[in-house]
Amino acid sequence: MASLWSYWRRGESAKQKFDTVGGMSTYAMELTRRSPVVALTDAGADTGTLRVELSWRMRHNADFDPAARRVWRQPWKIFKPAEIQGHSQGVASLDFDLACLYELKDGSRGVVQSVGGLLGDFNEPPYIKLSGDDRFGTASGEQLYVNLDHKDEFKRLLLFVYIYDGVPAFDRAIAVVSIAAAGGRNIEIGLTDAPSGARSCAVALIEHDKGRLVARREVKYVYGFQAEIDRLYGWGMSWGRGFKDGRQRA
Repeated sequence: MASLWSYWRRGESAKQKFDTVGGMSTYAMELTRRSPVVALTDAGADTGTLRVELSWRMRHNADFDPAARRVWRQPWKIFKPAEIQGHSQGVASLDFDLACLYELKDGSRGVVQSVGGLLGDFNEPPYIKLSGDDRFGTASGEQLYVNLDHKDEFKRLLLFVYIYDGVPAFDRAIAVVSIAAAGGRNIEIGLTDAPSGARSCAVALIEHDKGRLVARREVKYVYGFQAEIDRLYGWGMSWGRGFKDGRQRA
């Protein structure tokens, strides 16, 4: 199935793409400023898994200059995967991370993230599990799994992306957060219009509405890390320095 990520990966303009599988129409829906809200579950649907995935690559010349897409000007690039091409732009150390702030109905709050090894738990609170720590932006990169068997225990979830290591360069990357929702829905949120120097982006807020879980596109950038995302949404948690793979982040 074609998607926003696959279009951006090939350097084409983003659009909604429909395919037919087994006589049924399936599609990837993009949340935009004009259409920012979508139901992730139907009323009464309370089982299954919500999968969230982060995919990204660095921009290269073809993203800014259509003429640069001509293969004959740089023929050797046809032998390089898109991820490797993107990482040849001088910011290969950039490290995007997917994370989730959660607040449960019982008042407990926390974060699921790779920093500090806070990977969560699928079958126990917070019923959210982070899998993978991808530093090359491949389509099988970092994923969050949300246990919908316990959806009534969620008050709100905030999906966000931050740059743990390397220069703050959201504006030099093409990044997409994909949500595989109940009922076969596939929702994609492009991290667009990033200001120079931003280090974190609040991507989507998930809350209850009339018996359904509903996601609202946020795509709000901050120049700090998790603590600044927290302040923006009033989570009220205490933050300190975190580590990942022996590296410290202020």
